[in-house]
Amino acid sequence: MMMCRKHFFAGMAILFLSPIAFAQFLPAPTPIADPADARFVGVKEDWTTAALTTSSLRPVAPLGAYINDEGTYTVELLQVQWRWGDPLDLYIMKPKGVSKPPVILYLYSYPTDTYRFQNEEFQKTVTKDGFAAVGFVSALTGHRYHDRPMKEWFISELQECLAVSAHDVQMVLNYLATRGDLDMDRIGMVATGSGATIAILASAVDPRIKVLDTVDPWGDWPTWMEISPFVPESERADYVKAEFLKKAEVLEPVKWLPKIKAKKFRMLDATFDRNTPPAAKEKLRAAAPPNSMVVIFKTPEAFTTAVRGDKGLQWVEHELQLLPETRAEASSDEKSIRGER
Repeated sequence: MMMCRKHFFAGMAILFLSPIAFAQFLPAPTPIADPADARFVGVKEDWTTAALTTSSLRPVAPLGAYINDEGTYTVELLQVQWRWGDPLDLYIMKPKGVSKPPVILYLYSYPTDTYRFQNEEFQKTVTKDGFAAVGFVSALTGHRYHDRPMKEWFISELQECLAVSAHDVQMVLNYLATRGDLDMDRIGMVATGSGATIAILASAVDPRIKVLDTVDPWGDWPTWMEISPFVPESERADYVKAEFLKKAEVLEPVKWLPKIKAKKFRMLDATFDRNTPPAAKEKLRAAAPPNSMVVIFKTPEAFTTAVRGDKGLQWVEHELQLLPETRAEASSDEKSIRGER
C-alpha cells in the first residue's frame, strides 16, 4: 500500500544498510483491525504533546516471541500493542555472554520499514561491542499502515504520527524495563530524518534516554511544508494552510529541542540532503541545547567516511559506556513515566 508514497532518503552508510542478508524469520502480515477487540476500550491518547501524562495507553501481553540464535547474538521478534488497531513489530537484538547489556533504540525516517532489522550485517554491527539493539518503525509506516484511506499518510497525518510515535518510544522503554535482562540505566537512541524528530520529542519528556544521536531531523514545519521536495506538489497547498500548521506547531522540534533531557546529544547535519530545507536546518541547529554536538557534512563523501562501518555508532556507544552502571535512585520524572510513586 505504501509503495506509491516512498521517497528517496540519502544513503547513510551503517545507518542505511541494504537488505542483503536476512534473518530466517519474517514478520507475519498485519491483520485487519478487529472491530470486536475490546482490550483498548477507554484508552485515550493526547496528540497535542509528546508526553504520556495526558494519555491512557494500555499495554497488553506481547505476542509471538520468535528468537533466532545467530552465534554471537540473538534476535527476538515480538508484537507489542497499547492502542486499538496498531500492533507494533519490535526487534530485540542481544549480544551473547553479556549480562544486562546497555540498550540503543533505532528509529529510521519514514518510509523505512523493518527490513534493516532483519539484515544480518546490521545485527552483527549493532551487537558486536556488547550493546543490545531495539528497532521498530514509526506510525503509519510499513506494517503499521492499514485500515486507512490512501490519502492519509505520514505527512497528511503529521500531528498524529509524531505524537503517537513519541509515545511509542516511551511505551517501548516501559516494556523493556519489565524484562529484567537489559541495563535500563544506559539507554541510547539513534534516529534519522522523521525518526530523529520523534526521538527529539521523546527525549524532551523522557529522561531515560541518556544519549541521543540524530541525523537530519525534520522540522521548522512552515518552511518544511513550503519548500521540502519530500512534499508532493499535488498536496503541498493543503499542508501550508494555517489549520494544518497550527496542529503541527504543537510538535515543532525547534521548540522541543531546548527541552531535551538526554545527558549527551549529537546532531549530524548532512547539508546535501534536501528533504529538510537549508533554512529549516539552520533553525534546528540553533535550537540545540547547550553542550550539544552539532556536526555539519557538506558532501556525501565526507558523511560516508565519518560513519562507514561501525564509525557511526562509536560516539553513542562511547557516551553510554561513560555513564554509571547503576544508579542509587530513579529521578521523580522517570518514576512518573513508569507509573511509580
